[in-house]
Amino acid sequence: MHNFESVSLDKAYRLFNLGATTLVSAAHEGQSDVMPAAWACPLDLSPCKATVVVDKSHYTRQLIEKSGFFALLLPGAGIVRETLALGSMSRNDVDDKLTRSGAEFSNIEGYPMPFVQGSVACAVFRVLSEPHNESAYDLFIGECVAAWADPRVFTNGHWHFESAPEALRTLHYVAGGTFYAIGEKIEVA
Repeated sequence: MHNFESVSLDKAYRLFNLGATTLVSAAHEGQSDVMPAAWACPLDLSPCKATVVVDKSHYTRQLIEKSGFFALLLPGAGIVRETLALGSMSRNDVDDKLTRSGAEFSNIEGYPMPFVQGSVACAVFRVLSEPHNESAYDLFIGECVAAWADPRVFTNGHWHFESAPEALRTLHYVAGGTFYAIGEKIEVA
């Protein structure tokens, strides 16, 4: 994530406004996990808030509950195999899941969760505790405390995939190991 640029928190919601496959990362007391989440989306603009659904059975869930934080990352098409692998194993069953996934990870100072190399954007969220939603619906609400994006695809609060390498296009999961990469830009005047 060394070449990422900070994203203004008043524009961070735009990172997650395109319905891309999202990775959820969390850590607590030296334990960490990353998992894809189908249901993650922006909730509010300012301050930026997002929601994510993380089932009680997921190892990542307990890390979020204990730490009070999670990160959302948008993997690029260049790490589609690693993204699928992160969702095909459970840390509950495979202790070295992150290693086996083939993904490469980095750290961002001040944030203990792993960040997946090949992601095009990431943001860290502080959980806004809503016990009923978390228990009944597995729904977590977070307020963005920091956000970054690869300037080859996101600058000045806007995406520009049309000029980026294909490996940096966001993934959109369908089912059964099938993804689409975001397509061409269409502007309507």
